[in-house]
Amino acid sequence: MAAAALASAAAVVALTGCAGLEYQEDICSSGEYPVMSVGGTGSACVSDEQEPPAGFARYPEGKVPQQVGDKWDVYWNTHTLDKDGTIIDAPAAG
Repeated sequence: MAAAALASAAAVVALTGCAGLEYQEDICSSGEYPVMSVGGTGSACVSDEQEPPAGFARYPEGKVPQQVGDKWDVYWNTHTLDKDGTIIDAPAAG
């Protein structure tokens, strides 16, 4: 009887123990910031001590993705920056 009660309790913990916890992956590691490719939807992470490499730019202030799948990460899948830093629709893939 005690073994059955322990097994039942273990099953309840296994099924509900992680409920409500959601893991979100950061876009970049600590000490880095995200940059986007100009004219495309590519991105990279750059050391906080460095400027973006050629062909990349910082995200506009207030529109920087922080976690994979967040509002800005999704937004930048269909938008990009032109060479003047203006937000434009991303070119169609293909």
